[in-house]
Amino acid sequence: MPLALPCKLVIPDRDPMDETKETTSSSSSATDLLKQGAACNVLFINSVEMESLTGPQAIAKAITETLAADIPPSATIVHFKVSTQGITLTDNQRKLFFRRHYPIVTVTFCDVDPQNRKWTKSESGGAAKLFGFVARKQGSTTDNVCHLFAELDPDQPAAAIVNFVSRVMLGSSHKR
Repeated sequence: MPLALPCKLVIPDRDPMDETKETTSSSSSATDLLKQGAACNVLFINSVEMESLTGPQAIAKAITETLAADIPPSATIVHFKVSTQGITLTDNQRKLFFRRHYPIVTVTFCDVDPQNRKWTKSESGGAAKLFGFVARKQGSTTDNVCHLFAELDPDQPAAAIVNFVSRVMLGSSHKR
């Protein structure tokens, strides 16, 4: 006894994937990237409470406090994902945390160190550019926390990461 499908089966006469390849343009791929987000691995240095300070002053102060610490924090490799929903950090080795998400509406600023200081990577001894973002402290409307990072991969420079975060923040602020 033959089995019947619950609806009529229509088999296309050409490959639907061929059509999508033809219609994709470079401008739409940039828009798609902003929609779906981008991710890379970076070194997470630490987080510093800033009270209500934000902007380049917050990044500079957080880096100054971090570099002046008696015992410098040990950097941990984290997966840094940016999308229109926000910034998600995933500590793949679960040394400090499993996953942290910062909704885009709580991120107030993102930039490289205004004083251009570097982080010395312990494994290679090389210097990496420092950057960070300032986000509203969870449960607060006035207090901020500055999260600091250093470049890990030369193909993913701090300036490119900061630029992408800024573009996503700018794009989402128009929708608010």
